[in-house]
Amino acid sequence: MIELEGVPELIDPVMVAAFEGWNDAGDAASTAVAHLDKEWKGEVFAALDAEDYYDFQVNRPTVWMDAGVRKITWPTTRLSVVRVGGEKPRDLVLVRGIEPSMRWRSFCNELLGFAHELGVELVVILGALLGDTPHTRPVPISGTTSDSDLAQRMDLEETKYEGPTGIVGILQEACTHAGVPAVSLWAAVPHYVSQPPNPKATLALLNRLEDLIDVRIPLGELPEDARAWQVGVDQLAAEDSEVAEYVQTLEEARDTAELPEASGEAIAREFERYLRRRDGGPQPGGHATADGSDGAPYLRDNPGGGRTKPQRPAKPDTEPEADGDDEDSTEE
Repeated sequence: MIELEGVPELIDPVMVAAFEGWNDAGDAASTAVAHLDKEWKGEVFAALDAEDYYDFQVNRPTVWMDAGVRKITWPTTRLSVVRVGGEKPRDLVLVRGIEPSMRWRSFCNELLGFAHELGVELVVILGALLGDTPHTRPVPISGTTSDSDLAQRMDLEETKYEGPTGIVGILQEACTHAGVPAVSLWAAVPHYVSQPPNPKATLALLNRLEDLIDVRIPLGELPEDARAWQVGVDQLAAEDSEVAEYVQTLEEARDTAELPEASGEAIAREFERYLRRRDGGPQPGGHATADGSDGAPYLRDNPGGGRTKPQRPAKPDTEPEADGDDEDSTEE
């Protein structure tokens, strides 16, 4: 039995989870949850036992000094709680960690035990994958669920993905079998500039999460970071004619595919978000690819933090294949 101490009774709680690794291209998903934790000053109330789920030769512990005393930080998954203020306050249970190396079913069952004890009403799992999407266009965000009723009610796609999956897909199915409503939000990250961080993809995930759970998320410096990231990639791509031509090919394919998608509903959604931000004021408080295969090697962000200049876009080895709309070809 899981016993939670020091956690107050929660208001309409939603669990938001993200995991570093294969499900987290450009660190976009894990950075989104870290942003929520930082902006709303989350308080950690639980951490899973690292020995149960991690291979320490794959995810090594780190040693650091605290006032002359050596300490060790173990790779694990931590849970924290934040309260979103406003006219309709609600609580978020934030789950942030590393994709486990083993015992995935036990890992999911332990998280679901916390969700049950806390009265979580909805689980939202964030992910990011590598795709044939140009960095110059809005980041495609796919919302999927295994629940047909939830798909209709929240304007989501009922997942039909088949192929390799990560902990995001496993946790979503575990929620479905346990009768817990669950949604996965996936951001498509350009495969030719996959190095973290990718603030533009992080921002897109947070905007979609904001619409999904009907809360206003303070964005801080993310919009500025996203603009700076795009300018940096623009400059790097312009230095290489082959990469610039390839980006133009992706742009043309994306624009052609999305012409029918410029619907009144999409325009209305963007306008509603604009009105919320204008009137609401601040509130307190290797990777998966579109076809399910492994993408570029996983690279960590600069441990020193702060903004980093995007690395040079990788040249395409072959001509781009017509994979279809990025929003429909997602990893589960």
